[in-house]
Amino acid sequence: MPDHEDREDVERREVVLQRPLPCRTPISAPHHEAVLDVVVPVFNEEAELERSVRRLHAHLRERFPYSFRITVADNASTDATPRIAQRLSRELPEARWLRLEEKGRGRALRAAWERSSAPVVAYVDVDLSTELAALLPLVAPLISGHSDLAIGTRLAPGARVVRGPKREFISRGYNTLLRSALAVGFSDAQCGFKAVRRDVAERLVPLVRDEGWFFDTELLVIAERAGLRIHEVPVDWVDDPDSRVDILATALADLRGIVRIGTALARGTLPPAGLRRAGADGGPAQPPQLASQLVRFAAVGVVSTLAHLLLYAALRPAAGAQAANALALLVCAVANTAVNRRLTFGVRGRGGALRQQARGLVVLGVGLALTSGALAVLHHTVPDAGSRVELAVLVAANLAATLLRFLLFRAWVFGTAARRRRTGSHA
Repeated sequence: MPDHEDREDVERREVVLQRPLPCRTPISAPHHEAVLDVVVPVFNEEAELERSVRRLHAHLRERFPYSFRITVADNASTDATPRIAQRLSRELPEARWLRLEEKGRGRALRAAWERSSAPVVAYVDVDLSTELAALLPLVAPLISGHSDLAIGTRLAPGARVVRGPKREFISRGYNTLLRSALAVGFSDAQCGFKAVRRDVAERLVPLVRDEGWFFDTELLVIAERAGLRIHEVPVDWVDDPDSRVDILATALADLRGIVRIGTALARGTLPPAGLRRAGADGGPAQPPQLASQLVRFAAVGVVSTLAHLLLYAALRPAAGAQAANALALLVCAVANTAVNRRLTFGVRGRGGALRQQARGLVVLGVGLALTSGALAVLHHTVPDAGSRVELAVLVAANLAATLLRFLLFRAWVFGTAARRRRTGSHA
């Protein structure tokens, strides 16, 4: 059975990727048809559901200038949630109810979005932690044809967030891990406030494998790798103290998702180039994959090391050992950063070059501190260590420093410039 499901997955992906997306155009719809379908995924939310849906409905009626629909996607609730959702769908003309017999937020979103006929589909968490005033700025770039997806972000300048230190740490740590491991450009993967054009959702959603909390992270990673434009909106967000999300289980599931996506990226099996927009509106060039970046970084490192040795040998007679080593190291570090900037991480133009060089020198200092510190610890703990032990420690420290240097280059030195270049996202 798993092999059969894998074959079906491959066939489905191939069909989806056969043709590029058409150029984006502004969305127009007859007045009686919903332009926006807002999905509210729920599981056992009898206490919150009615108050939240009526508040969302009132806001859209009073402040949203387009026709809309609210879909309550109930994924296997066992309390009074189905009865409340069914009653709301009868009492509110713009509301409908969708019942699923299996749990999973991703599964609920997939089912609701695939059934929707609205040109823009979105979702909000049932607790409405995000201020609804951000809903129109969220979907406006999609309706106008400017962007393909839009997300609310709690981590961009201008956002106002009220939550405890534990959740703040987890959220920032998760998004930092995403940026480091997958080199993503979006700032907040898990804010429950997202929207996507339906023509894009029709192509993206079949490619997403996760059915739970990692669903929207995977959706965004695939969209970004396809060169689609992701718009970010800073939001006002207040933590729900009664949230029943199992943080540990969710974090473990997210980590498994990151490993799975990272493996697919390293193998070159994830990026869906066929999703690119046709014509001049297509996305920017596909970024180098992780494996390719590692190979290029290693090649640059080998050439840089040889250049360092040659330059040191040339300067040694006149400048002395320490001065020659320092000067050769500085020159090669600047050259190494410049070459990696262009060749490994695909950053072009002069914008930010000086800042990136300064960061490159900081990374060099971190590496030097790591290797020097390793030797200092060795000499402190084993004063009579021989040259072979010193060499072994130095080799291990250099390997760790090189890996750290690559990660810092990818996530910090060039990460922001490369992500902005390829995603066009902005806050």
